[in-house]
Amino acid sequence: MSMFDKAKEKLQEFAGQHPDQVGQGIDKAADVADEKTGGKYGDQIDKGADKVKDHFSGGDEQQPPQ
Repeated sequence: MSMFDKAKEKLQEFAGQHPDQVGQGIDKAADVADEKTGGKYGDQIDKGADKVKDHFSGGDEQQPPQ
């Protein structure tokens, strides 16, 4: 198991135990990205943040191809 697999496992474990904190962190990161781009990509950033939150909340059952 690679270092990245272990990190992913730990992140998923944390996300399962603390979904509110994970959601807040994702929102904060999206806000920073939106601010850095001057709002130019706000819709895309919001969609991406929503996808990430869905994935970590268990709402996204489909895994991306590897």
